[in-house]
Amino acid sequence: MDKQPLVIEQRIRDMMQYGHIALRQFPKSEKHVLAAEIRTSMLTLLRLVITAAKRYHKKTTLTDLDVELAVLQNQVRLAKDLAYLPINKYQHWSGLNLEIGRMIGGWLKYERAA
Repeated sequence: MDKQPLVIEQRIRDMMQYGHIALRQFPKSEKHVLAAEIRTSMLTLLRLVITAAKRYHKKTTLTDLDVELAVLQNQVRLAKDLAYLPINKYQHWSGLNLEIGRMIGGWLKYERAA
C-alpha cells in the first residue's frame, strides 16, 4: 500500500517552491542573510510536519510548528517592509502561509481534544 503524504506537507512544499522563486529576486546583500533565514524556516516547517506525523505525542511538535510558521510570517513581512518582496508576491505568499496556519490550528485542536 502506497502511503499518501499529508495535505499540509504538500501545502508546505508548494509554499517552499513559491518562496524559493520569490527569494531569487532579493538583493545580493540579503541573499545570504534574510533570504537564508527564510529558507531555513521553510525547511524547519517541513521537518516539523514530518516529525509530527511520525510521533505519537504530537502536541509539543505542533506547537513548535505553529511558532516556526509565525517566525516565517514575520520574516516574509520584514522582507516586504524592506521592499525586497513586491506586494503581490507578499500577498500570495501570505495567503499560502495563512492556509498552512489554519491547517496547523485544526490539527492542534484535534490533538487537544483527543
